[in-house]
Amino acid sequence: MKHVSAGVLNIAYYDSGSADGVATILLHGFPYDAHAYDEVAARLAGSGHRCIVPFLRGYGQTRFLSSNTMRSGEQAALGADLLALMDSLSIEKAILGGYDWGGRAACIVAALRPERVLGLVSAGATYNIQDIAGAANPGSPDQEARDWYQYYFHTDRGRKGLEQKRSEIARLLWQTWSPSWHFDADAFEQSAASFDNPDFVDVVIHSYRHRYGVVPGDPAYAPLEALLAKQPPISVPTIVLLGADDGVDPPPSQDEEAKHFTGPYIRRVLPRVGHNVPQEVPTVFAGAMRELREMG
Repeated sequence: MKHVSAGVLNIAYYDSGSADGVATILLHGFPYDAHAYDEVAARLAGSGHRCIVPFLRGYGQTRFLSSNTMRSGEQAALGADLLALMDSLSIEKAILGGYDWGGRAACIVAALRPERVLGLVSAGATYNIQDIAGAANPGSPDQEARDWYQYYFHTDRGRKGLEQKRSEIARLLWQTWSPSWHFDADAFEQSAASFDNPDFVDVVIHSYRHRYGVVPGDPAYAPLEALLAKQPPISVPTIVLLGADDGVDPPPSQDEEAKHFTGPYIRRVLPRVGHNVPQEVPTVFAGAMRELREMG
């Protein structure tokens, strides 16, 4: 594991493969961590990629540089962290891959700074940039039920639940979001250790409250949030990987988000795969990253 000061963070990350390989940044989601990419990175590192796998803010050994920095989990903060990491590591351009929170960061950078992105793999969601202005519009009842944890985190009871039972909540989400994936206890515990980060609860709670407009964001990211509110298109080559068995965000039969992509775009629905695509089917995820390299 390595560490680098980047923006408001000291980011912990894994770095594998040749230093002069194709820069490839792999970003995890909630409630997972960088170990979701252990097998993906191993495959890519052996085929000409330099793989950077960071722990997001609030996870693992990543820490804020100042106690005065707001522990924001808003989408703009995640995108800013990714750009700061690229700048600190002197990575001019990279292939980005991510899912859940990490997919959001990757989509943001791909949309707003396409000159820095060689290609994008977005898993678990298609156009993963939040429409916060439209968040008050209810979804279908079954989707609202799947989002129970988000509303739970809007309450003081939910915050206490996350503080006291973070591992139990995460395990339940792993099970229900990936019903076809039979992970072992060691794999879960390896990632669950990252949730002991002192900022984990603050960042997670803010993330799920901010995306519905329940709490304000960090003023430092207001200009970036204003750009994201316009739902900017993604012009870089993109491959979307969606698990057919995703228990939190099942893929619709009709691709209603293709309109957000103006460059080469491929959407694939993967049978017997849930939400944690890179850890469930690392060969498929790594293959998509290689395919992007060829497209570029």
